Amino acid sequence: MASLNVGTLGEFLREQRRSAQLSLRQLAEAAGVSNPYLSQIERGLRKPSAEILQQLAKALRISAETLYVQAGILDERDRDDTETRSVILADPSINERQKQVLLQIYESFRKENAPDPAAGDTPAGTATSSADDDAEPSK
Repeated sequence: MASLNVGTLGEFLREQRRSAQLSLRQLAEAAGVSNPYLSQIERGLRKPSAEILQQLAKALRISAETLYVQAGILDERDRDDTETRSVILADPSINERQKQVLLQIYESFRKENAPDPAAGDTPAGTATSSADDDAEPSK
């Protein structure tokens, strides 16, 4: 199963490299990896570390999260959250305090909207049932 992800990653990297109009040698140099190693990654023979993926993403000018998903390191659902956080943190028009507040608000909305499989009753229903517990049992 891991080799399937690696093959997919290699094909994806090759396509990104070609879209950026970079030769294998140019991308290897820009990412700080050897030409043969990059070739092996593209052919699905090697599985790069997260650090190497980050270097490749920087050289290709794409998000590292995109490569992490392709490599099977990051789940697709986690990617959206990670990218949103990255965009907020990278915004030069707001200060650090504002970024932290915005991230807190974002996280509170995510928690509020997340499905809760353990929730059976609403808080109002819970209050009603506890009031019923105080009543004397019927005979």
